[in-house]
Amino acid sequence: MEQDIQEKIGQIQLIQQNLQNLATQRQQFQLQQSELETALKELRQAKTSYRIIGNIMVAQDSAALIRELSEKQETVGVRVTTIEKQEAKLKEKVEEIQKEVLATLEESKPAKKHKESTHDVKKTS
Repeated sequence: MEQDIQEKIGQIQLIQQNLQNLATQRQQFQLQQSELETALKELRQAKTSYRIIGNIMVAQDSAALIRELSEKQETVGVRVTTIEKQEAKLKEKVEEIQKEVLATLEESKPAKKHKESTHDVKKTS
């Protein structure tokens, strides 16, 4: 029983590490979303648009750049949503495992008390 609890605690720790990694990824994508939103806002107001290719800056059609950045923003948004769903599933899994561990611990407590009370009875007899 104790080995089972240790395994579940190990699972919880692994899931928490995965959650931390996902949170980092989500933050990076959210930052990217914010940068894309700022770039799109500026592009919509700009008279002339440029793209950096290698070490040079080249004039480019604003509509094409807006379309490209909008598609990129949509892709990043989908990634953020996917990561948030993964995080929610992992959090549910952690809660489920925690409940199992607590239930196992609660089940083992009465058994110990029963053994102690039986032992106490033998001492007094």
